[in-house]
Amino acid sequence: MNLRTILVLCFVLGVAGCAEKEQVSSEPPDETPMTPRETAVSTAENEVWRNESFIEHMHIHAEKLDELNFALADGDLEAAKASANWLATHDTDSNMQSELIPHLYRMRTEAEAVEAAPDIATAQAAAQRITNQCQKCHAAVGIKMQ
Repeated sequence: MNLRTILVLCFVLGVAGCAEKEQVSSEPPDETPMTPRETAVSTAENEVWRNESFIEHMHIHAEKLDELNFALADGDLEAAKASANWLATHDTDSNMQSELIPHLYRMRTEAEAVEAAPDIATAQAAAQRITNQCQKCHAAVGIKMQ
């Protein structure tokens, strides 16, 4: 295994087993209005991450990204493109909150870049951008990666 594969594996394991939500305070909220971003995070934390089907769907994303990265590490561009195709074209989970949709679209754009890649290096760069989108989505809902 190369370093990139190990890092991806650690990332996925962190998502699956070590993700934590920030604790919601039981104190009454202060009178300062929340910003739109804070509102989006609060909404996403309270609704999305409690939905088991959505969580399972995101785990499938992680599995497909693993398959993609393992194929690239093995030098198998065609297998990587097959996994990228799933990421680019699969149905959106009906429980996905609207504030997360931009992350999904950017992830799909990068998956399409893997599909169009003429070589392993180009595909690896696009695969890294997929991982970055996953991390940004997690940050948007307040999931701390360890």
